[in-house]
Amino acid sequence: MLVRRFARSLWKDSIRIERRYLADTTKPQPDESEGVEPVQLDALDKDICLLVDEKDNFIGTATKRECHKVGPDGSVPLHRAFSVFLFNKRGDMFLQRRSSQKVTYPDYYTNACCSHPLYIDGKAEDIVTAAIRRLNHELGIPKDQMDPEMFTFLTRVHYHDPGDGVWGEHEIDHILFFQSDVKVKPNSDEISEYCFVPKDEFNAYLPTLEGPITPWFNMIRRHRLKLWWNNLHRIKELAEPDKIQKFLNEK
Repeated sequence: MLVRRFARSLWKDSIRIERRYLADTTKPQPDESEGVEPVQLDALDKDICLLVDEKDNFIGTATKRECHKVGPDGSVPLHRAFSVFLFNKRGDMFLQRRSSQKVTYPDYYTNACCSHPLYIDGKAEDIVTAAIRRLNHELGIPKDQMDPEMFTFLTRVHYHDPGDGVWGEHEIDHILFFQSDVKVKPNSDEISEYCFVPKDEFNAYLPTLEGPITPWFNMIRRHRLKLWWNNLHRIKELAEPDKIQKFLNEK
């Protein structure tokens, strides 16, 4: 698919960020499974996610559909997830807009890659292995450009969000940072828009977005992103992988 490129002028032309579009963002949002991209629809029942307790102990499995369906009381099964924040070597952060064909949070803006480790061949998938798999699928980053040692596992975030009342999230989210000048070729079934945002332009850029941001990205943005982004040069020193944070999802 042809990628359209343009630079939007912000704040009296003082900020210019190249925003790239991969898909039509005017499609209606899906009702239940209607309009969901076929590969993602298939994954709802084929992908087996990891159920966990509040200490992130693996306690069982459930399909991706079961892990995101909101119950009558607003509950969603607690499961393990990860969120990758990607930076180039200049320190610019990759920001993407989720495709309108996504099951959960279609058309929302978020960090580079958000997904789940799976139960494969009788065992729980490693978080970094899962991250490399999804970065390759969603962003088209060649696997040989992603050495596991380049990922920093910063912390875990426990959050619950009912989404649209049909599909929601309840996750212990493993936060990973990855910095490298990798080749990016996003999958238009997953991502409709993307750009790299410089740190000093981020706060001014957010109000120009044409949709909401995901709850997990919003929590990280409010509570930790500034600290971590300011310290990319020593990010491993700030890692707290044994902690599970609980942040308020303030607007």
